[in-house]
Amino acid sequence: MKKEDLIKRNKAFVLGVVNYVDALPNAYSSQVFGRQVIRCASSVGANYRAACRVKSEADFINKLKIVEEEADESIYFLDLLMELYSVKNEEVKSLIKEAKSYWQFMWHQSKQ
Repeated sequence: MKKEDLIKRNKAFVLGVVNYVDALPNAYSSQVFGRQVIRCASSVGANYRAACRVKSEADFINKLKIVEEEADESIYFLDLLMELYSVKNEEVKSLIKEAKSYWQFMWHQSKQ
């Protein structure tokens, strides 16, 4: 997968997460978990972009590990929100699938 393609996919992922969170009920838990999942999802893209500009292999691997961790946290919070609220469950399942694909891709990249 090309770097530009992954950046575009991540942008679409973040926008999907934001749209999902915006559709949640205005409850305290949805606000707390919603903010957290938006932070995690946007961190995936920000750290991947940073990884593409590093100067050393060690920095690259470190940034990919951060991306991997943030993708995993995105999955965790999306899963919690899906269980708490049955709002757009098919949409959130698609977002979880996308986050898992980032996690797997970054895991494989960091092992090479």
